[in-house]
Amino acid sequence: MYRTALKIKHIPQHHFSARRYISLIIGLVSIVVLSACTQPEKQYNYSIFTFGTLVDITIFGVDEKLAEAAFELLQKDFDQYHQQWSPWTNGELAELNRQLSESTKADKKGITVPTQLIPLIKSSMILSAQSNSYFNPAIGNLINLWQFHRYQEKDIKPPDDELIRSLLEKNPRMSDLSFDMHDRLINTNPAVSLNFGAFAKGYAIALQIEQLRQLGIENAIINAGGDLSVIGRHGDRAWNIGIRHPRSDEVLASVEVKDNESVFTSGDYERLYYYQDKRYHHILNPETGYPTDDAQSVTVIHGDAGLADAAATALFVAGSKRWISTAKTMGIRYAMLIDADGDIHITPAMQKRIKFLKKSPTSHIIVSEEL
Repeated sequence: MYRTALKIKHIPQHHFSARRYISLIIGLVSIVVLSACTQPEKQYNYSIFTFGTLVDITIFGVDEKLAEAAFELLQKDFDQYHQQWSPWTNGELAELNRQLSESTKADKKGITVPTQLIPLIKSSMILSAQSNSYFNPAIGNLINLWQFHRYQEKDIKPPDDELIRSLLEKNPRMSDLSFDMHDRLINTNPAVSLNFGAFAKGYAIALQIEQLRQLGIENAIINAGGDLSVIGRHGDRAWNIGIRHPRSDEVLASVEVKDNESVFTSGDYERLYYYQDKRYHHILNPETGYPTDDAQSVTVIHGDAGLADAAATALFVAGSKRWISTAKTMGIRYAMLIDADGDIHITPAMQKRIKFLKKSPTSHIIVSEEL
C-alpha cells in the first residue's frame, strides 16, 4: 500500500489571482495494480494551497523518508514564492512595484532588486519580447483595475472605459525596464506595475522539479490547478493527462506527457463574471485593455514550464489569427487553440500526440502549418 501525506495551507485566494486556473484533469493519480507476485512501488501524495490554487505533488518509487523530506522542502519554497512574488502581499514584489511607481524617466540611479526577483524579471523581459508583448507582466495596474480577484462578489462590475483608456495611453511594457551592469533596475515608465500571474506558477514549478531531481527523485508530477510538469514515468507507463473541454466539465482529449515536459492551459472559464448580461473573463489583451474575445482556451506542451505558462497566455491573447506567428517566435511546437466558435486549431506536432475523446459536433479541427 502507499501512504498519503496531506497538508493544505489555506491562503486567501485573491492573493495571486491574476492568472487562470487551468483545465487539465489528472486521470492518473491512482495506485498501479500489479500482479500478486510483484511488490508494488510506493506512491506519495502531498498538497499545498498556494498561488491561489491547490498544488498536488505526486512522487513515485522512493522511500517514505525521502518523499517526506521533499514535501517539506517544496512546502517551504512554495510558501516563500507566494509571499515574495505576489503583488498583493507585503512581500518583495509589492515593494518593488511601489518603487517603480515613484520612478521617473530622468531617474538613472536604478532600483536595487531582491536577488530572487532578478531572474523572474529577466526571463519575463525575454518572453514578452518574443511574444510581441501579448505576454505582458507590466500591466499590473490594468489587472488591479479589473479586480478579477473579486469575481465572486455580487457588486463586481467592469471598470470605466475612461480609466482603461488612461492606462492604455501610458502603454506599460516590459521593454520600459532594463538592468544596468550592477543588476539595478532602470524604469522609464512609472505606469509599469509587475504582475507575474501568467508566469510565476510555471517558473516556480520548474524550480521545484529541479529540486526533486537534485534529491535523487526520478519520477514525479507537480500539478498546480491543472498546470503541470512531470519527470520520469508513473510506474511502467507514461504520465497520462486529460485536457478539459472549455465549455463543460468533461475531458476533451488526453495526451501522454514525457519525461521533463510541462503542460499549461490558459482558459476563459475559471475567473469570470457577468455584468448586464455580458460575460467578462480575466485574460486581458494589453492592446485593448479588455478581456480577449477570440479564444476559449490554449494548451501548450514544452520542456520549460515557465515558457509554457507564458506562451499559453500569449497565444490566447494573440487569438486565432495571430497565434501561429506567436508560437513560432516563442519556439512552441505543441499547441492547441480553441477559438470563440469552438473550432480547434492545432499544430501538426500536437495533433500527432493528442487523442480526442469528445468534441462539439459543430467543431472543426484546423491543422496549422508545421512549426
